Amino acid sequence: MLPVLICALVSLSLADNFDTAYPELEHYRTIYVQENGPQLSVVTEQSKVVSRRGGNATLPCKFHRDASLPANPKLRIKWTKLTSDYLKEVDVFVAMGFHKRSYGRFHGRVYLQDSAPTDASLVITELTLEDYGRYKCEVIDGLEDGTGVVSLDLQGIVYPYFPRLGRYNLNFFDAERACREQDSVVASFDQLYEAWRGGLDWCNAGWLSDGSVQYPITTPREPCGGKNTVPGVRNYGLRDKEKNRYDVFCFTSNYKGRFYYLIHPSKLTYDEAVRACQKDGAQIAKVGQMYAAWKLLGYDRCDAGWLADGSVRYPITRPRRRCSPTEAAVRFNGYPDKKHKLYGVYCFKGHN
Repeated sequence: MLPVLICALVSLSLADNFDTAYPELEHYRTIYVQENGPQLSVVTEQSKVVSRRGGNATLPCKFHRDASLPANPKLRIKWTKLTSDYLKEVDVFVAMGFHKRSYGRFHGRVYLQDSAPTDASLVITELTLEDYGRYKCEVIDGLEDGTGVVSLDLQGIVYPYFPRLGRYNLNFFDAERACREQDSVVASFDQLYEAWRGGLDWCNAGWLSDGSVQYPITTPREPCGGKNTVPGVRNYGLRDKEKNRYDVFCFTSNYKGRFYYLIHPSKLTYDEAVRACQKDGAQIAKVGQMYAAWKLLGYDRCDAGWLADGSVRYPITRPRRRCSPTEAAVRFNGYPDKKHKLYGVYCFKGHN
């Protein structure tokens, strides 16, 4: 206790001496310390850029430096792609002076627009389905840095998919492979939400790219969450990617090539359909290619035909009797017996 009393007396003595030495300072006066404002700022003029697969896109990004700063030859511009959970970033492009580098699947497809000394906009050429997402522009100038985020959206279509095995047979990795085999990728929540706003109604739950399982309902009904519920995208939340099994929502966009129904003198088994397309210099078409032709090009054909996954479908943009009387849709005839059932065939001839 005695040391504490001694410290208290010493503190009071020092305080008295300070007041005696500086009587002009008032006890209630507050002293503010002002730091310099940011000397570098990054601006993205658009929050979203829309393009389509095979096209080009410019992601806008400009930076402003304090005029009093000297030129910095080591100023660095870095573009990364954000993952769906924001925990990782994928390197896309880095530039510092004359040194420039692109990474991974972006190699050779990206460059800076360079329309002005302060322009850090990124141009992406030959867009792929995987390019969809959010990109971060970062400018590093010594100890100063700034960032901006731009979304790249693709025109396309979301469609539900399940394999020949039947419904609810895909874990997440199976779902990724299934979409890829149909010239598609697993859809994001934003893509599914836009599809729901456009009228997509599907009662079976499917994987999305973030590992969640959801499904869109425009007409509430008992088997789909209840008749008295409101329309919306039903969410099962994140699921175990290896153990849980559902359908999947795939996304596809524009393609380079020709999708067509093969005119043939007779109906075909599946193997005969594959050979018929090959004989015509093409390949049997994929489900994603049919959806893209239907949605983006208005392809309309009332003939049921084989597709690569062994399903039989046909695209209708003009509803009519005996084809699709109530709605425009890609009609699904199931997965018939490949050896004995006879149908036409849809082919796809790619353009390099």
